[in-house]
Amino acid sequence: MARYVRVASVSFRGTRLSTPKETVDRNREEIVRLLKRAALEEPDVVCLPECSPMHGLSGAEMVEAAEEVPGPTFEIVSSIAEEHNMYVVLPLIERKNGRVYNSAVFIDRSGGYVGSYHKMYPTISEMEAGITPGTDPVTFKTDFGTVGFAICFDLNFRDVIEGLVGRGVELVFFPSMYPGGLMVRVWSLLYGVYLVSARAGEGSMIVDPLGRVLTVSSEYSWIICKTLNLDYVVAHLDYNHKKFEEIKRKYGSKVEIDITRPEAFFMLTSDTEGVTAEDIVREFNLETRDEYYKRSSKLREKHLKTF
Repeated sequence: MARYVRVASVSFRGTRLSTPKETVDRNREEIVRLLKRAALEEPDVVCLPECSPMHGLSGAEMVEAAEEVPGPTFEIVSSIAEEHNMYVVLPLIERKNGRVYNSAVFIDRSGGYVGSYHKMYPTISEMEAGITPGTDPVTFKTDFGTVGFAICFDLNFRDVIEGLVGRGVELVFFPSMYPGGLMVRVWSLLYGVYLVSARAGEGSMIVDPLGRVLTVSSEYSWIICKTLNLDYVVAHLDYNHKKFEEIKRKYGSKVEIDITRPEAFFMLTSDTEGVTAEDIVREFNLETRDEYYKRSSKLREKHLKTF
């Protein structure tokens, strides 16, 4: 049973002006312009780049310009979220309880504050400037599914994505200063999640759970948007592929089976009224990728004990 979500990523480079205040004010104007442009795509959720209102400032200036939430940028973006009935991922430098964090602030369709993710792995220069590391991955339930966040340098640390997966994440937003490249695809492929990156420049991506890039931003398309079906499962071809024809005979085009080779994985999505992808897994006795790996490991342990 399809769970469609329309996701948008916004890329932009902040403009450094003569003072930090002028820079932040100019960046806010650009955020408003781009969010209103992104709203024309009728997205359910929009993700902005890392440190959006502070982009162009030095590390020390970013810390000095840190905002509480709710705060001035939040209030501006909140009103746009409410006006267009969309969630917004607003990355900024956040001041909270006497500490400063590199945060992804999540705003709901009514403009309300859902929560913040604090970057778990700030760079050395960020920490030296006064940024406090976050301690935990964070996920939030929405009206379309479970979302989570990683920010820039987090991409190099597996405990971030493994923590998100352990909390049931389906869609990861990755606001960043750098494109991430292959690692963005690796996270999606290895952990079976959709991933939406938003960076300060070309190369933002929307990637599916097979690690396939669905679209990429460029200087000609700072805003990218795709409709995703979150009713999916990822599995290995072993012990499953001979059942594909039987599934198709019953459900036809209402079930999509996308295969990636040479990795030997597939993703099954359901567009069948009242029938989820997990229902189809049970009906045809399919084995998910995680289940297959666990079964293999269990059998391996059993055979090792015979040595």
